[in-house]
Amino acid sequence: MIKKDITINDVEGFKSIGIDAKLRKEKRENLALIYAKNGAIASGVFTQNVIKAAPVIYNMKNIENENIKAVIINSGNANACTGEVGYQNTEIIAKNIAKHLEIESEEVLVNSTGIIGVQLPMDKILSGIEKICTEVQNHNDKHSIARAIMTTDTKPKEIGVELELDGKKVKIAGIAKGSGMIHPNMATMLGFIVTDINITKDMLEKAFKPTIDKSFNMISVDGDTSTNDTCIILSSRKAKNKLIDKEDKNFNKFKEALEYVNIELAKMIAADGEGATKLLEVNVVNYKNEEEAKILAKSIITSNLTKAAFFGADANWGRILCAMGYSGVQFTPNTLDLYFKSGKGEIKVFENGLPIIFNEDKVKEILLEKEVIVIADFKTGEHSATAWGCDLTYDYVKINGSYRS
Repeated sequence: MIKKDITINDVEGFKSIGIDAKLRKEKRENLALIYAKNGAIASGVFTQNVIKAAPVIYNMKNIENENIKAVIINSGNANACTGEVGYQNTEIIAKNIAKHLEIESEEVLVNSTGIIGVQLPMDKILSGIEKICTEVQNHNDKHSIARAIMTTDTKPKEIGVELELDGKKVKIAGIAKGSGMIHPNMATMLGFIVTDINITKDMLEKAFKPTIDKSFNMISVDGDTSTNDTCIILSSRKAKNKLIDKEDKNFNKFKEALEYVNIELAKMIAADGEGATKLLEVNVVNYKNEEEAKILAKSIITSNLTKAAFFGADANWGRILCAMGYSGVQFTPNTLDLYFKSGKGEIKVFENGLPIIFNEDKVKEILLEKEVIVIADFKTGEHSATAWGCDLTYDYVKINGSYRS
């Protein structure tokens, strides 16, 4: 697998575009379209919040379609908690996309992100749909779609890789958005992955869904799970590899590449948390089972006190112990070692369940870096888990104190 400058437009069978449909106050792209003229198979993972936005409910039904041809995304408005009118607007969007692209409305997936509880500005969206469907075939800015799905994100998030199966090149490209309301079991995040791999729908789902548990479900910014979380993968099946219809070595190779793509996108979201200055990574290692290791890693990464300590580069390992202690996992700390690590080195701060003397100047230097790793070594097994998050800063409160303004 090679990481390359591959975008959605570079994957055979797909075109993408982002335009300014005047859906937001600032002037930039805010309406996006992925178009698969000849159709694609799809799989999706959606929010576990009981309150689901209208487009999520719509997509959970239509994702079963064997021939998806369009994915539309608007930013600035979540179309959540909007009742029957909101759902009808979702259907109107799908029907208008279908009309302009000359496809069926059941072949369209609809996605929204932004403010909750406000009806969509349908006049602007319908005008934007006409424009975006006209321009998608000849659009040259391959990165515009990644910008169009942003809300409070400070930067677009995209990645592409290429791998070889049966001597044939296979491409995977993805985009994501997310900055706040981010918590395990996904968050206010949208993710769209496209590939040209020749694979059955069943095998695509088998490859895709487990990678979510190791990527988007292992990040947290603020502990809030959104109403709109969606991650969708589409395959045009245009690559020339032998059809993957079972879990063989080609399937595993593809799954590994897909997991890499999703983890990298997830880390981009965590690093771009609202107001964040640091990407935090927590590695729980040498534990007795994987599921409990995941819970422990998530508990650390979601602890506001721990996140605040990292903002101040304060080696307050007690907050980490506390977060693991209330995680619900039963463990004894007698074998536990804690380390802090960054580009400036690594230092042990806790050993075999007891505090140890460490160099305060050295640990400060380590914690002042933009990417910091916590290692919790239990020395009781062979399992591990990794979670990602960010520090908690003054700016997080500023951003969310005026989100609707």
